[in-house]
Amino acid sequence: MAAVCQPRRALAEIPAPQPKIAARMRRSYLEILSSRMIPTPSPLPRGRNTAASTKRMQSLDLAVGGAWRGRLEEQCEKMDEHHTPLSKQQLVQLIRSLILVEQSQEPRVMASDLKYLQEDLQLKKANVYRSIPYSRFGSNRDAHCYRKAYPHLVAFKVSCQEWGQVLLRNKDWDAVLEHSLMAWRYTSELPQWDTASHNALREQCYSILVAHSLTALQHYSPEPNRGRELLRRMKMAQLYSQSIVPCIQELQRIMECLDDSSMDTK
Repeated sequence: MAAVCQPRRALAEIPAPQPKIAARMRRSYLEILSSRMIPTPSPLPRGRNTAASTKRMQSLDLAVGGAWRGRLEEQCEKMDEHHTPLSKQQLVQLIRSLILVEQSQEPRVMASDLKYLQEDLQLKKANVYRSIPYSRFGSNRDAHCYRKAYPHLVAFKVSCQEWGQVLLRNKDWDAVLEHSLMAWRYTSELPQWDTASHNALREQCYSILVAHSLTALQHYSPEPNRGRELLRRMKMAQLYSQSIVPCIQELQRIMECLDDSSMDTK
């Protein structure tokens, strides 16, 4: 008689694996940056002005988007000229930096506070140094480190240029000079690279700040005490770059004219 084989019964059933909770899943650094790039929609006001507010927001988004696309294409062309391919993380960092500059819904209010502009320059400079790999046997100012820091150097340059232009459009001439001297100091604190051509962005920042200062001096005659203070600070800035010499000469000419006019009145 053949033996009857009965199936063995498991002592305990293994439960099916539970799906992971989305809130506890760890996100990568790249995903966090990508999520921060998406602007949060502001609540619309209730009432009759809802449609008008929607149109204003859409026109603002189009204007910012057009300016951002033009700025991004311009900087990408410059990167192609330097033959410096960017990784996905570096590209996200560059886009985020440009968006922070371009997506100011109230640039006049933000630019009137020089403390905010100083914090922005400090952040851009800190990003440059954070991007440089220091755990290397060779120099940390070579071409490899320059390619790592290049997107953040471009973001620093864009910040100097854009906020200076906002102040010029506001015709706040004294704030333009203050911002230029403040940005001059942060520019002098950028890394000095081993290859001379890699320091071109630093010189471009100096040229931008000189152009802003000369434009402000053409429309602004400071008081004697303020003029002497600006002249002293410009001479200190000359220690970092001789590009500021035209600004010093223009301010000296303005001060001489003020002294001559005060002597004539006496």
